[in-house]
Amino acid sequence: MNMHDKGVTTAAVCVYPSRVADAVKSLKAANSSLPVASVATGFPAGQTPLETRLQEVRMAVADGATEIDIVINRTLALTGQWEAMYDEIRQFREACGDAHMKTILAIGELGTFTNVYKASLVAMMAGSDFIKTSTGKEAVNATYPVAIVMVRAIRDYFLCTGHKVGFKPAGGIRTARESLVWLILIKEELGNDWLCPHLFRLGASSLLADIERQIYHHVTGQYAAYHELPMA
Repeated sequence: MNMHDKGVTTAAVCVYPSRVADAVKSLKAANSSLPVASVATGFPAGQTPLETRLQEVRMAVADGATEIDIVINRTLALTGQWEAMYDEIRQFREACGDAHMKTILAIGELGTFTNVYKASLVAMMAGSDFIKTSTGKEAVNATYPVAIVMVRAIRDYFLCTGHKVGFKPAGGIRTARESLVWLILIKEELGNDWLCPHLFRLGASSLLADIERQIYHHVTGQYAAYHELPMA
């Protein structure tokens, strides 16, 4: 396909905080400039003490992570403690320093669209660079109805502040065709400015296997069985 030098890569390599140093070292040895991201703040449930969650962020950044994925305390959202949620996310933002921060809302556990919208706004107000649907561990992950709520919150925030916040659906996205639907949704709701890695990403580890199958089909004219591909 002659794509080896076109710079098509994943946006980042995401690992737990304890593996950031290993990931940085491995990528450097491979002469790769891919950034290292880390899930922190008690991923996926966010149920560890606040100071522990903050220390996870600081450790990951100190070890070389340039992106941090935090998870919100769902209890604060479900009980309407929005100021407390803002304060926590603001502390995570400060702990991140210059690192890019994505805030995971875990929408499958927020109960209502109203909670999703409010959590989206609070996360953006507290300094999130991205808001993200899910950890991928909840029973319900990225869905189109919830995505509409979140991206319209992003649009409302942009119209009020002039500041663009990114969006990342994650969990349950398994095929290249599904990814096209997500691209169309972003184009229709937020416009072409958001169709770039700085403002839109897909979190879907299982999607990689289908992308491999589509490339295999493009090259050979036939689909491979999943067991024939290394990432399946």
